[in-house]
Amino acid sequence: MPNDQAPYATIAEVTAELNERARGRAIGDLQEIRRRLKGHPRLPTHKLFDSRTTFDSYAFHVGGRTELQFNIGLESGDEDLRYGVAFSLETNQTLPDIGVLERSVSRFNDFLTSHPGEYGDLRMWHQADGSRSSTHYPPGPIPRELFRRGVFVFLGELRPRMNIDYDRILDVFDRLLPLYRYVEGTASYPAIAPVDGAFTFVPGCTVKPARTTASVAQRELDVFLRHNEIQLALYRHLMGKYGDVVSTEQANGAGVRIDVVLRLGSDYWFYEIKTALSARGCVREGLAQLLEYSFWPRLQEAKRLIIVGEPALDEDTKAFLARLRNRFALPVYYERFDMTSGQLEG
Repeated sequence: MPNDQAPYATIAEVTAELNERARGRAIGDLQEIRRRLKGHPRLPTHKLFDSRTTFDSYAFHVGGRTELQFNIGLESGDEDLRYGVAFSLETNQTLPDIGVLERSVSRFNDFLTSHPGEYGDLRMWHQADGSRSSTHYPPGPIPRELFRRGVFVFLGELRPRMNIDYDRILDVFDRLLPLYRYVEGTASYPAIAPVDGAFTFVPGCTVKPARTTASVAQRELDVFLRHNEIQLALYRHLMGKYGDVVSTEQANGAGVRIDVVLRLGSDYWFYEIKTALSARGCVREGLAQLLEYSFWPRLQEAKRLIIVGEPALDEDTKAFLARLRNRFALPVYYERFDMTSGQLEG
């Protein structure tokens, strides 16, 4: 490192700054969340990190050794800082048997299977027995063969250590809290939105990343970013046509979010965006989600359920949807979105 360059912040300095900035944020309540989930009579600390869980090259939240842990650490010859959540399957006095983490890993896999795109802008990687990190790959269930002693599995981001964005780290921690709550809790469904039975329409657009600085070749990352591009373009199209009656990432009251919702008077149209390479593939991926969104007990029913994709609608898929409408009275449709024109084609 050049002599005129400020020294890197140590892990202890990073954790101290994160502890301070976490106050008033969702992740700042982690220890209280842990107390409620675990049934502990009192808090071990109010801080995310302390000296017991902070080391020269990494740190994890207090109490995190035997659970899904919020973790930061050095990578790439100490030039980069990782931040996110991890499972550390290395045994020690605190964790003599990795079997205590089997339930947590199973629930982690259930969450990512139920919400495959929720963390699509983040990356996963792993290390085994102290070897170099694997290549980065899209978030997904942890394979059974990785559940063995000596493996470290990580989900999060990696950024240069030179310019640490503390608010970005805490943003990622906040986003990962629903995953942590499910993994370490007892809920029967991995919710990513409030489970209060209330459908409260809130117009507006939640901007999600459509570009990434990561040089990752996997198509899964492109799929995630393409979904976000279509979502934003669809929102703008519907806003231009109908006005301020469009919402993205609308919570449905049962713990999930709908891609796009259009309100027309007292009626709602639900849109689910898919990036499969055929209309049939888009319908296969989106149909069950839309039916759940609309017909789950005691929730808002939609007047129209629309699967949105880029491929043209073929005759067989068109006939299939017509049969669903005619025989079962399901208001299900497919509409192609043309990204060049920014228009829907019914």
